[in-house]
Amino acid sequence: MSLEEYKGVFIYAQQVDNHIDNIAFELLGKAKDLAKPLETPVTAVLIGYQVKDLADKLAEYGADRVIVVDDPELKEYRTEPYAHALASVINEYKPEIVLVGATAIGRDLGPTVSARVHTGLTADCTSLDIGDFPLVAKEGQEQKHNQLLMTRPAFGGNTIATIACPDHRPQMSTVRPGVMQKLPKVAGAKAEVIEYNPGFTPNNRYVEIQEVVKAVKNTVDIQKAKILVSGGRGVGSPENFKILEDLAAAIGGEVSCSRAVVDNGWKPKDLQVGQTGKTVRPQIYFAIGISGAIQHVAGMEESDLIIAINKDETAPIFDVADYGIVGDLNKIVPKLTEMIKAEKAKKA
Repeated sequence: MSLEEYKGVFIYAQQVDNHIDNIAFELLGKAKDLAKPLETPVTAVLIGYQVKDLADKLAEYGADRVIVVDDPELKEYRTEPYAHALASVINEYKPEIVLVGATAIGRDLGPTVSARVHTGLTADCTSLDIGDFPLVAKEGQEQKHNQLLMTRPAFGGNTIATIACPDHRPQMSTVRPGVMQKLPKVAGAKAEVIEYNPGFTPNNRYVEIQEVVKAVKNTVDIQKAKILVSGGRGVGSPENFKILEDLAAAIGGEVSCSRAVVDNGWKPKDLQVGQTGKTVRPQIYFAIGISGAIQHVAGMEESDLIIAINKDETAPIFDVADYGIVGDLNKIVPKLTEMIKAEKAKKA
């Protein structure tokens, strides 16, 4: 493999039902950042059926070029045709870096494609940078420059690992939704659009879709919430979450939780914030009964305003909080809810 042949930063622009997922815009924002020191353009790979019209939207969020693979076999996501499409694009255009969202689709597609193009993949990354590898120069070992440094939680979130792929290309990673920031939209921006179709011949790996059933979830998407009232083990019981729900209802927010709450079976995994949960950036984040372990903080430290309520004045959560209240949450939270309701009633 000649590494010099591989140039450019590519992202897989996930779309479902001809609607581009937000993760694609987040990846474009990060791709532009990575492309600067490499002095290379950013390309979005758009795969689907009758999706060419979506290329302009990718341009508005930073894509310099859009490669469109459009075919009836790609109408719904299926591993085999989508993997064939993306692997074919990689083999044809030889990108140096390929980023895929760590969504349900991306976690299936990314590893499949990396195996086909004979490279490695770092899964569920929370940070990406361009730098030297090894991170610290070692005698007798070549330190390679301009490598993609891929950081992810390891061992159940108890440590952080930085991984590189210095000897193979492309350098691939799946990236956790919510951790990268999309660029401001540039209305009317245009990108070079290339239509590429490697051809599709159905084989015994092509799944036949009999019926698509769209389930409606009652669980909210905490990554879109502007205000989150998050509870930890210190809340005490699943029944006690009622006081957090009352506060969330009064202030117009949603309830979320820490890993300990999910592990205890008090709340579903969809509401978990942290390295092994979701990364959130609300305008206001209430951390109630949450000690502030690094695994949780990593998922919410970018919140605009953090308010912590905990009876332990030495809890690490106070180190990242903008405002902290030391005391019994069973007294403080209901009182806070009362005050908010009273203030709203005055303005009504």
